[in-house]
Amino acid sequence: MERWQGKVAIVTGASSGIGAATVKALAKAGLITFGLARRVERVDELKNELPGDAKERLHSIRCDITKEEDILAAFRLVEEKYGGVDVLINNAGLAKGGVGVLTANNTQVVRDVIDTNMVGLVLCSREAYQSMKKRSVDGHIVHINSILGHMVAPMGTINVYAASKYGVTALTETMRHELRLAGTKIKVTSISPGLVRTEMPTSTALAERPCLEPEDIADGILYVLGTPPRVQIHELTIKPVGEAI
Repeated sequence: MERWQGKVAIVTGASSGIGAATVKALAKAGLITFGLARRVERVDELKNELPGDAKERLHSIRCDITKEEDILAAFRLVEEKYGGVDVLINNAGLAKGGVGVLTANNTQVVRDVIDTNMVGLVLCSREAYQSMKKRSVDGHIVHINSILGHMVAPMGTINVYAASKYGVTALTETMRHELRLAGTKIKVTSISPGLVRTEMPTSTALAERPCLEPEDIADGILYVLGTPPRVQIHELTIKPVGEAI
């Protein structure tokens, strides 16, 4: 992780779960870390869990990932303060349990899931890439995907979540080609966890199943970031022992 010392990271969905664990891990690893979240006060509270030097490296920005104006303002603020972003962790995600694709009057839920899991991810990736390209930075973009981005479990109650994560799988490969064809050495990685113990409704409903902890995924992020410049981890799947799917 030496190459990232003093570099700038942005983490979306940083107020809880994987995002909260990730901003703490990155700040401890020496990165100037911006946690984007609607509940920005919860990101600020995370500073109390960090040692002195890491505490100073953690910053928060209020951002609703479904609103382009919030995303643009957040990246503009990072540029004004530190010149731009070197690492982007697209962690913000949404699943609405109990709502199916065919459930009546589900339009807003469907839009919220797609806007969060796909559109927000694309817009953040776009802004991060433009920042990296402008400064000739060999940065790294990480998407927090899901095992449901590679297979559809027979649940039928989390509407377009799996479809949106399949989209993340496709977007990862699309971005890899775009970055390659542009002649950059910017990396893009998809990390696909199994069930993780978070505040997401699907995790709560399935709590009796084997679960990962958010810190397990943060460790995976540190691993892919720590690989040599010649190495790109394109897909990393992380499952709890005993996972059935």
